[in-house]
Amino acid sequence: MKLYKLFILFIGCWPVTAQTFFEGKIIAKENTETIAISGANVYWKDTKVGAISDSNGNFELEIVPNNNNLIISYLGYKTDTLSVDLSKRLIHFLKEDPEAALAEVTVTQKQRTLQKSVYQAQNIVTVNKDELLKAACCNLSESFDTNPSIDVNFSDALTGTKQIRMLGLTSPYILFAEENIPSVRGAAQAYGLTFTPGTWIESIQITKGAGSVVNGFESIAGQINTELIKPFAAQPLFLNLYASANGRVEGNIHFTAPVGKKWHTGLFIHANQRNQKVDRNNDGFLDMPIAEQLNLLNRWQYTDAERGWVGFLNFRLMEDHKQLGQVEFNPTASTDGIWGSELSTQRWEGAMKIGKVNPILTYRSWGLQAALSYHQQESYFGLRIYDINHKSSYINLLYNSIIGNTNTTLKSGINFYFDTYEEQVDEVNWLRTDQGIGGFTEISQTSEKINWTLGMRIDIHNNLGTFLTPRFHLRYTPFETSIFRASAGQGRKAANIFAEQQQQFGTNRSIQIRNTDGVFYGLEAEKAWNYGFSWRQILLRGPKQADITFDYYTTDFEKQVVVDWETPGAIKFYNLEGESYAKSFQVAVDYSPSAQWDIRLAYKNYQVKSLYDSGFKQMPLQPKNRFFVNVGWESKTTTNGRQWRWDATWHGVGSQRLVASPRDGQGRWAPAYNLINSQLSRTFSSDFEMYLGGENIGDYRQVNAIISAEQPFGPLFDSAQIYAPIFGQMTYVGLRWNL
Repeated sequence: MKLYKLFILFIGCWPVTAQTFFEGKIIAKENTETIAISGANVYWKDTKVGAISDSNGNFELEIVPNNNNLIISYLGYKTDTLSVDLSKRLIHFLKEDPEAALAEVTVTQKQRTLQKSVYQAQNIVTVNKDELLKAACCNLSESFDTNPSIDVNFSDALTGTKQIRMLGLTSPYILFAEENIPSVRGAAQAYGLTFTPGTWIESIQITKGAGSVVNGFESIAGQINTELIKPFAAQPLFLNLYASANGRVEGNIHFTAPVGKKWHTGLFIHANQRNQKVDRNNDGFLDMPIAEQLNLLNRWQYTDAERGWVGFLNFRLMEDHKQLGQVEFNPTASTDGIWGSELSTQRWEGAMKIGKVNPILTYRSWGLQAALSYHQQESYFGLRIYDINHKSSYINLLYNSIIGNTNTTLKSGINFYFDTYEEQVDEVNWLRTDQGIGGFTEISQTSEKINWTLGMRIDIHNNLGTFLTPRFHLRYTPFETSIFRASAGQGRKAANIFAEQQQQFGTNRSIQIRNTDGVFYGLEAEKAWNYGFSWRQILLRGPKQADITFDYYTTDFEKQVVVDWETPGAIKFYNLEGESYAKSFQVAVDYSPSAQWDIRLAYKNYQVKSLYDSGFKQMPLQPKNRFFVNVGWESKTTTNGRQWRWDATWHGVGSQRLVASPRDGQGRWAPAYNLINSQLSRTFSSDFEMYLGGENIGDYRQVNAIISAEQPFGPLFDSAQIYAPIFGQMTYVGLRWNL
């Protein structure tokens, strides 16, 4: 009975999105038409925090604690001061002012495309849509190339799939969410980042360290939340076409339209295909798979600003097919003696979000989130089989209020989750059901120099038992230009050793599972603590901007599933019996010498070690050191909307430990190497632009990427020991057109 009483304390709801930025749209009447106001000044009263509305009238600015007084001004219109509700999007009409002085002077400051949080207790980096345009960003996995917080690696030599890492840990230790609903997880871990097209993304929020308890207990290294384009703010018709030298062609088309006064809908269509066979390293295997994907999303948005209602409905369908293996492989013909593979994935999703803000007590709001998904992958790799069927459901009821005054806020809620997994691994079938209920409370206290957030959640899980998840975040600003942050928190994760490690099927290694007394394939769930601190020092403000940031985070595992590749011909999974940690240090400099130039520099050092059967070692294929330089330039926009944009990124990847193999021997380290990517864009008007880019311009490639490629059915065949690109230099071209 005590647990039920505790749940009563947790029950409630929270706004539909945990906002870091406040969004809105500025419009006006011109005769009988409603027009968007571009260039309106929007800023918080008595602060220097502001933004300028874009060509569609949209704006976004960082929330300032204890300040909801917004000033909106535009030449020729009356200046308005509003008391706004931070939990919902603002739509504001400006009224003409015939007596407005034409001599008004407006001073503006360029908004960075990669924004670091200033007032939040959590260490959050926001990637906006302008940053995403600096690279092709065909899908979510390719959206982090210009961001020093995320590392991008290839997972194997066959699928061409990119895997991301944060704080030295792979993506299964990162909580992925789509508009604050958990998304890329379970069966989608290996390829799920490629299922969200880049053109659908409005912004990305990256949280380093333990995230909020509101979003679940699975976040260990951090959280990545993706915001999709909202039908209300999108262009009526958008077209994006892309083609690359590796044979990939892609098309994206978006349709949006109002449906009555309060509804807006959008249909987003994505299709890509690669049918070109390429084998530049002459090992007999395709460097990139033959592939095709069709992805459809239908969004509905409801807004009733007067009554405080907002809602979203999403319906999504995706089919993805990949063919990989030897160049001669043909799945419709005899394949005797030829190694080939096919992966076919079908996925559908439905999601709903409803939020209500109290029109009188605007600091009180509630929301409901619900999501259903079905994921089926059928695949074979040579003679090996891996099929997975994953059904998932999720419900979250949320509440947001204050305690005493607006300096202390309360978020609480309860969520339900249900997952079923059906897997076939070669000749063995695995079945599992995960289900649970969780309640959480998060209290935030804000003052002039200090703000902190303390969160706690309790979960009752059929396989993990009953457990608590504490999280704490602190921000201290002793001076206006110095920002210190600290965080600590615990996270847990169910082991999905086959879905997360699908590169193992591109080998002939035998699968060996030890400690067969646990729930997850005979293994225990994973549990870790994450601690970290950050210091950001602002060096320059005004027309020239500069700051330097130091981050240090440690993840200590109490329980972990060790993935052991150390024995040739075998992959072992067993429970950790000793020490395992990931230590990450990063120093980053952001410098804007003028409104046209942006420069980013970063250095990262990783110590990621675990106790294996063969000893305490650095994690294989994890660089100890990484270097990063990004330079961006844009010309001044002409009166007819023309502009040049150029961007270049250099990645210096340090040496990586290699496991013992016939190719690499014993105790070898991969050499350090450099990667250079660049893109040039030409905007011909506010509605049309073209871009030309290149990846891996230096054409660096890993030699002998596949071990024992000449004997693909032999015991030593292994395509998973990848430390560098396979394809090499690649160019692409594309266009974006708002019709």
